[in-house]
Amino acid sequence: MERTWKPTTAGILSIISGIIAVIVGIVVVTLGTITGGLLGPIGLPVLSGIVAALVAIPIVLGIVAIVGGFYALRRRIWGLALAGSICSLICVWFLGIPAIIFAIMGKGEFE
Repeated sequence: MERTWKPTTAGILSIISGIIAVIVGIVVVTLGTITGGLLGPIGLPVLSGIVAALVAIPIVLGIVAIVGGFYALRRRIWGLALAGSICSLICVWFLGIPAIIFAIMGKGEFE
């Protein structure tokens, strides 16, 4: 089968989305840790810990998007490439929507 640009584009969009999500997640977790340290003395350490744990979710989704993007670029394991595209939708929706569309359109090119 002929190789097209669709899986490559899906992979690039997923990787960019994942990188953005990881960077934003790290910044927010760092700021949450700093503010948690400031809020700790007034009795809110548990709340700041919960918030920091919830904010770590974009980091995990971003990592899955990056890994799925690399699988899309290599045209291997379509399911993982699609999972990365879906995670990129959750991370950065305007990059995730075309990533999903291109991953689905390029399904026939995966081994």
